[in-house]
Amino acid sequence: ETEPLTSKKDVSDCSKGEDCKENGLLVRNPKSALRLVEDGNKVQPSQGDKGEAAQISNGYSGVQGSVPCNGEQQLMELEDRETWSKKIDFLLSVIGYAVDLGNVWRFPYICYQNGGGAFLIPYTIMAIFGGIPLFYMELALGQYHRNGCISIWRKICPIFKGIGFAICIIDLYVASYYNTIMAWAFYYLISSFTAELPWTSCTNPWNTGNCTNYFSKDNVSWSQHSVSPAEEFYTRQVLQVHRSDGLDDLGGISWQLTLCLLLIFTIVYFSIWKGVKTSGKVVWVTATFPYIILFVLLVRGATLPGAWRGVLYYLKPDWQKLLATEVWVDAAAQIFFSLGPGFGVLLAYASYNKFHNNCYQDALVTSTVNCLTSFVSGFVIFTVLGYMAEMRNEDVSEVAKDTGPSLLFITYAEAIANMPASTFFAIIFFLMLLTLGLDSTFAGLEGVITGVLDEFPHVWGKRRELFVLGLTILCFLGSLATLTFGGAYVVKLFEEYATGPAVLTVVFLEAVAVSWFYGITQFCNDVKEMLGSAPGWYWRVCWVAISPLFLLFVTCSFLSNPLKLRLFDYDYPYWTTVLGYCIGTSSVIFIPIYMVYRLVVTPGTLKERILKSITPETATEIPFGDIRMNAV
Repeated sequence: ETEPLTSKKDVSDCSKGEDCKENGLLVRNPKSALRLVEDGNKVQPSQGDKGEAAQISNGYSGVQGSVPCNGEQQLMELEDRETWSKKIDFLLSVIGYAVDLGNVWRFPYICYQNGGGAFLIPYTIMAIFGGIPLFYMELALGQYHRNGCISIWRKICPIFKGIGFAICIIDLYVASYYNTIMAWAFYYLISSFTAELPWTSCTNPWNTGNCTNYFSKDNVSWSQHSVSPAEEFYTRQVLQVHRSDGLDDLGGISWQLTLCLLLIFTIVYFSIWKGVKTSGKVVWVTATFPYIILFVLLVRGATLPGAWRGVLYYLKPDWQKLLATEVWVDAAAQIFFSLGPGFGVLLAYASYNKFHNNCYQDALVTSTVNCLTSFVSGFVIFTVLGYMAEMRNEDVSEVAKDTGPSLLFITYAEAIANMPASTFFAIIFFLMLLTLGLDSTFAGLEGVITGVLDEFPHVWGKRRELFVLGLTILCFLGSLATLTFGGAYVVKLFEEYATGPAVLTVVFLEAVAVSWFYGITQFCNDVKEMLGSAPGWYWRVCWVAISPLFLLFVTCSFLSNPLKLRLFDYDYPYWTTVLGYCIGTSSVIFIPIYMVYRLVVTPGTLKERILKSITPETATEIPFGDIRMNAV
């Protein structure tokens, strides 16, 4: 005894706020969803949906025409959304995205600068209450709604759709400078295929009279004007910053770095042009190879003379540092930028998962692997710094002055050059840097690609290869300023201003939109539908209060202390601070612009416009019935 699901009686039986089971689909809002009719085997749109194609979000929809049921309810998939070939492809892609060059140079430096082993306490606290909950939230949102960073807001809170556009702009900024750092690594890699590495001696055309090779057999004295051959190779041969006067005069473009970057973007294009089916296979190399090299370098570093001095300096706790506010700010910023919510990548990657995939377990595994990688990278770096301090007969603090890319391209490169089998270790080290950077680039561009293709499926849905080609060309052209002789100054400017405060603002608004507008109860119900059980009170408290406060705290700390940038011997002029904030604002400005646009084009009174703008436009339907649901 069954009645058609379109009958008035059936519709009225679904009370407000309850879920209705319709032919294998759990529909949240029966008034706006498509009705699957059992006794006619037809798809009939409801009154409000007659003008739309028979589409159901989340990758599932009805098929027009007759479908044999054979007496059983069957899930009918309308929209053929691509999915990962294997679960491990997804895990490796997320790990490859989260574990990048920053894990190797940023964490070790911040750790020893902020109290050594004592820094692990605020780092762990910030990870537990801030980083991991935000990481989990983005994975769950992407997997449930199965949309990229732009169109997903139609199903959450439409007035915040500007967040998606802001994310795409931020990703383009990152692509314009991040790949240039890989071009430097590629230049080093090519230069490593020699019997004697070019940054080991002071007899090269680019060297100056201040070049001092303290690793040579001759007795040399190290003065305050002394410059190592590795530093001169980096600054005068690779970057050629001596040919630029600063941001006022960037100079010409380095054709060597341009060719290196062109090759990198070629690799990137052919890795992501077909979607996650191809990039999911490439990360088997790019995500696993760095761990093999890190292990080899760790073993080698531990056997060097003086290695223990570096490890002691890295981990020796300074408990007084825990009383300083900036230590907690650095811990919060490090865990946030390390895990990487806010770039649209986690939303995009999770949207290609199967609906009942255990994203809770994925969030814990990948974030733990990321944090442990940062910690182990510290040993890889500091065993070598201890060795260099032993060779220079200096304190480790004097050797560890270099930060950022200089730590890798000057300090570590110099140490490798003076090891036995230096050519071999140089090749694998710079290969590791390339692979660390590549899968992060894959991820960043995939965030943009998925966002745009999901938002404009009729324009780009069947032209993914063409869109990816246009995107990579745009990123390459946008990188030209970083390939000039003063390009390192541009990279530093973008690294500090284009991403930091902008991404923090984006994720803060994202957390507020999901927890307070979409509703924490609704979001937890979504997670329950995927995993079989709802998140506990700890996750709810983090999402509603702790994580937004965590983001607000870090954002205010960034904005209240304007950065005074300095690179090599160049002090950035004041106008670059204004330029930096303009670059950062240029992405976030899309959020209020879209809010105003949304309120203007929505019909009705102001109150009606606001209510319509914060109410999800389309219901999200989930597969239900035959499919087994995983428990957390």
